[in-house]
Amino acid sequence: MAQVQLAKGVRDFAPNEKIARNYLVDTLKKLFENYGFNPIETPIIERLETLTAKSEGGETLTEIFKFKDQGDREIALRFDLTVPLARFVAMNPNLKMPFKRYQIGRVFRDGPIKLGRYREFWQCDIDVVGSSQMIAEAEILSLVKDFFSRINLDVDVLVNNRLLLNKIIKKSNLPEDKTDDILQSIDKLEKINSDGVKKELLEKGFEEAKVDELLRMLDVSGDDKDKLEYFSRILPEAEEINKIKELLKLVDGLKFTPELARGLNYYTGTVFEVKLKDQSKFSSSLAGGGRYDDMIGNYADNGKDYPAVGIAFGLEPILEVLKMQNKIAMPETVTKLLIASIGNVQKESLEIANMLRTKNINVEIDLMNRKLPKNIKYALSQKIPFVLFVGENELAEKKFKLKNMLDNSEEILSLDEIINKLKC
Repeated sequence: MAQVQLAKGVRDFAPNEKIARNYLVDTLKKLFENYGFNPIETPIIERLETLTAKSEGGETLTEIFKFKDQGDREIALRFDLTVPLARFVAMNPNLKMPFKRYQIGRVFRDGPIKLGRYREFWQCDIDVVGSSQMIAEAEILSLVKDFFSRINLDVDVLVNNRLLLNKIIKKSNLPEDKTDDILQSIDKLEKINSDGVKKELLEKGFEEAKVDELLRMLDVSGDDKDKLEYFSRILPEAEEINKIKELLKLVDGLKFTPELARGLNYYTGTVFEVKLKDQSKFSSSLAGGGRYDDMIGNYADNGKDYPAVGIAFGLEPILEVLKMQNKIAMPETVTKLLIASIGNVQKESLEIANMLRTKNINVEIDLMNRKLPKNIKYALSQKIPFVLFVGENELAEKKFKLKNMLDNSEEILSLDEIINKLKC
């Protein structure tokens, strides 16, 4: 018999891992709704033409999982949640604007695998559709800062404007019709440094003097004010500089990063990315997004403008970092209480369990007819914090022994007292 294996780039999640993931997702959901974002859900599979025809997704399109259904139609697994959102808005023209949505779900990319990057992974997206005002970016980035503060990660929130980058490319006299190719290389600056980017651009056939000029302009030092003053001097007509200034004024603590490009080509303005301040052990992006004012209108094809901006939180890399820094609990179980039956009291034990469950206490009951020592051993192995002993004597007296597995203490309590204790 062949050895059973997982497909490459995907994973199973044991209870301790899944519980931690659920905690993070629940934290995001609560925060999204706190900021007024409403949930939607879209299919995992889309028509291939939906993902490729108008999204202009750059290198990501080469990583699409494609197949045909039984009707010989070309189908694909979604590679992000933004393109499905564009289709959703286009198919629902009566949505009230601004449309603020969040979606959390699986996406798929047949790309390289490394720490924090897999072929099946989760994205947690928020988007604002219908507003072209910089306040939309500001609200999203305020939420971003709020979230990473809540989970105690020290991050940089990097911001730029793709149109400013386009003008820098034009200023260097590189061909404007090759802007997308140039941006894809610029987006790798942090990973392969300027020498690597130069080598890649030269291999693409660009002139060395012009490549050197581009990299010189991007290698600007100083704080945000110094960088903005520099670009204001060399690009005095670039209105994007004022937009970046406005965003930095609206949200404290952002970091203007002129080389930030983002890999997807559908961005039309502001782009942003979140990375750890200390990237010595983990350099991947934790979240990223930007403004994509043209995409939805292209899908809708009704002459309307649909300005949009959003961000995707990478559940996988965020969890990797939290585990590396020991900043997230990895419990073995969600159970708070195990009921251990003593004697023939299974019916009564089940009734008690169900009553406690109505009080929102997570209760497990012995299903193996174990003796008491084995129930204690099981609770220890699963890190269940409390064990309740239920026998004929306890039922007659309506008093029950509650064992705290964390400190090995025991108390004799009524059910009401147990409820009050466990709900604290």
